[in-house]
Amino acid sequence: MPSSLVDELLAVASAAAAAAAAIIQSELGRARSDVSTKSSPTDLVSEVDRAAERCVVAVLSECRPHDAILAEEGTSRTGTTGVRWVIDPLDGTTNFLFGVPAYAVSVAAEIDGQGAVGVVVDPSRDETWRALRGRGATLNGRALQLPATPPPLAAALVATGFSYLPERRAHQAKVVSHVLPRVRDIRRFGAAALDLCWVAGGRVNAFYELGLQPWDLAAGVLIATEAGAGATTMADGTTVVAAPGLLEPLLQLLDEGARH
Repeated sequence: MPSSLVDELLAVASAAAAAAAAIIQSELGRARSDVSTKSSPTDLVSEVDRAAERCVVAVLSECRPHDAILAEEGTSRTGTTGVRWVIDPLDGTTNFLFGVPAYAVSVAAEIDGQGAVGVVVDPSRDETWRALRGRGATLNGRALQLPATPPPLAAALVATGFSYLPERRAHQAKVVSHVLPRVRDIRRFGAAALDLCWVAGGRVNAFYELGLQPWDLAAGVLIATEAGAGATTMADGTTVVAAPGLLEPLLQLLDEGARH
């Protein structure tokens, strides 16, 4: 990938994510009358999500008007440059609406279908996670590199997430009941982009979730893998990302849980 293009995309992604994060944070704690639902009665979306998406799209349209865009709240367009932006304007909407400080803006750029740039801005912690393919990952400019030797799976802190669809949640409950006694503990933060970044930062040792969408994954997976994590998708669609040495044993455990 041309380094000059990748550097340009990183600058644009950083500006877009920061601008959207500022909008989100300015709306924190306000009473909302504009909340609706999407895939289920518990899958929430608000005008803040849509305003953040409009902000990101406006920055991209000004700086890179001929690129393709895929965004969670409906913005979709084709492009002519080979670059596609994949956007989650507010990952962790439920957390945001309840005042739980675990939500973020996720902006990724692909070149010819391959992830090139990932930026996740966590406004609650004033943290910006970035990655460039083949050039590593950073947190607020500090290079991230996971240790080559992780804890054994029994001592690993594992994050997960749950679907908004009741039947899928029931399956996920079965799997997590198998995993929980066999790891240090389970965490459920409610924002996949942050889960993935926190793997990169060593705050959790692994993350898995069934049913994630491209905008949930595009930036975070690149950040985690550029920090040294392994990543794969299981046959049932479960995304699994883990510190070096933990991916295979966790995959085996998850497979056992799904068949249990």
